[in-house]
This record gives sequence, C-alpha cells and structure tokens, in this order.
Amino acid sequence: MSKTENRSIAARVTRHRAAERLYHWLMAASMLVLLATGFLPILGIKFAWVDPHWIAGVVLTVLVLFHVVRAVTALTLATMWIGWTEFKSALRATFAELAGGSRQPKRIGKYSVGQKFFHHGVALVVLTAIVTGLAMMVGIDGPFWERDPLFIPADTRGLVFVLHGFAGLFSITMIMVHIYFACRPEKMYMTRSMFRGWISRDEYKKNHDPELWSGLD
Repeated sequence: MSKTENRSIAARVTRHRAAERLYHWLMAASMLVLLATGFLPILGIKFAWVDPHWIAGVVLTVLVLFHVVRAVTALTLATMWIGWTEFKSALRATFAELAGGSRQPKRIGKYSVGQKFFHHGVALVVLTAIVTGLAMMVGIDGPFWERDPLFIPADTRGLVFVLHGFAGLFSITMIMVHIYFACRPEKMYMTRSMFRGWISRDEYKKNHDPELWSGLD
C-alpha cells in the first residue's frame, strides 16, 4: 500500500460498519414493502398483497433480532444512551435558537440527542408493528402453520389491529422525517457515511466531540 493510500485511510473515521449499513438498507426495503402492501390496497390498488406483506414482516423481525444481538455483543450501547448533561445541553441550545440567539455549531457524540430520540421512537413503533403483526399472522394460512383465527382473543382483537395500524401510520411519518433530515446540507456527511461507511477526519473534528465519541466505534 502506497503512502498516499495510507494517508487517505488515516484521514477517515469509521461511522458505520458494513453489517450496520446492510441492516439499515434491508430494514428500509422491508419497511417499504410492508407499507406498500399494507396501504396500497386501501387506496384502491388491488393485488395479491398478503403473502409479500407477511414475508416482509418476517424479514423485518429477523433483522431486528440480528440488530439487537449485534448491539449487545459487538456495538457500544452507550452511544445510544441519552445522558442528562447531554440532554440539558441540547435543550439549552434549542431554546437559545428559538429565542433568536446566534446559531452556534454544536459538536455532538456519534449521534445527536435528536437522533437518539428518533432511534428510540422507531424502535417502539417497529416493535409494536412486529408483535401485533406476528399475532395477526397466526390468523392466516402459512407454509409452516395452519391458521388459528381465535389466536387473538375477541376482546383484544380490535386493540391489536388498531395498534398495528397506528404503527404503520407512524412509520410513514418517521420515514418522511428521516429522509428530510438526511437530505439537509449539514447532515449530508452522515448520509454519505451510510453508503461508504466513513466520514473524513475534518468532518469528525468539526461536528463531533471526542469526549462523547472517540471515533473508534
């Protein structure tokens, strides 16, 4: 490897490993299939949606289980925790901007407080969709099981369907919010890292606090 290549690699900070990038894009694909098969028939577009819907649901479930196991065994869970000091700092900065104060660039950890809240919100919505979806899936015929229409008790069936529907609606909103912020100019370096896996050393120094993120995970 040449000295130029060595310098190029040294100027990079790994943000997302290949496994995390693959998980992100497979999760995005499965959620888009779920939303398309769940809502297009309601809009009058008729097609055989049941099988692709539950298959995408199973794929999403496996991906989430993979992510949970990997988060516990290979990743640093602390990067997604919201510390009290970090929260207060973000709150003060937000109120200062709303009051018309000068906007100062905020150096964050690997993720900002807003990104962490968004992650936890997505986790809650997706887990709700998975749990309710798996319960509803027992009520249809599948390749490895026979349908049991009474698996969900009659007195809770309505709640399960409502929760699943709300999870789908919230998912649409969250995807729109995610795309909006991913396309903002100041966030583009993060978006690029979801494709190539790294950010530059200059981007790291400009946007991130080494005390909150060492850049080594």
